[in-house]
Amino acid sequence: MEEEICKHLTAIKHLKHAKDYVCEECVKTHDTWMHLRTCQECGVTLCCDSSPNQHASKHAHASGHPVVISAEPGERWLWCYVDEEMVEY
Repeated sequence: MEEEICKHLTAIKHLKHAKDYVCEECVKTHDTWMHLRTCQECGVTLCCDSSPNQHASKHAHASGHPVVISAEPGERWLWCYVDEEMVEY
């Protein structure tokens, strides 16, 4: 039986990668982060949920942009905040 992937993940046809390896919001407040995620709707790169500020998930919920890609070197996956699903590429 084939697993179905959520519609938000299947809608991504071209990946947006991080322009710089920084959380765009943490830089403004001189904060630190653990890992980075890049929004697949607008391309902003923000910190993950293991980071103190959790900017990526806050952005997803406030903006309605459901999918991020890991901006970490060597990681090749997308995450959907709405359906809490991950897919590797």
